[in-house]
Amino acid sequence: MKLRALALGAGIIAVSATAAVGAVSESQFPPHTVADLIAICAPSNDDPLMTAAVNFCQGYAEGAVDVEEAHEAQRGGRKLFCLPTPRPPRSAALANFIAWAKARPARLDMPAIDGLFIYLAGRYPCPATAPVGQ
Repeated sequence: MKLRALALGAGIIAVSATAAVGAVSESQFPPHTVADLIAICAPSNDDPLMTAAVNFCQGYAEGAVDVEEAHEAQRGGRKLFCLPTPRPPRSAALANFIAWAKARPARLDMPAIDGLFIYLAGRYPCPATAPVGQ
């Protein structure tokens, strides 16, 4: 219940920080483009799919980061981004991602995962170091 409340609150924060793109449709699950990802991360409060969209958004972003960090930990893995410790609040990070994507409309047509990782790499660059595991 607490996780659901946090996810719902994050969605409301994201919506207030950025204007919602439009009604969420089931075809946007999973997101194919950055525009799809924004739609599910920032649905309007009256969208019938709001709860599902916000929960999916949070899970998608967290899962993508977890998988990438696991990949980076492999011998010779290259780090795409280095999140600070403690990690930034998820709601703020998603609101910043949405603002970044909307700043250049061409980004909206990028594959969702590419856009997310390009944003993270630019926002949280890694110091110049040797690959992990070497």
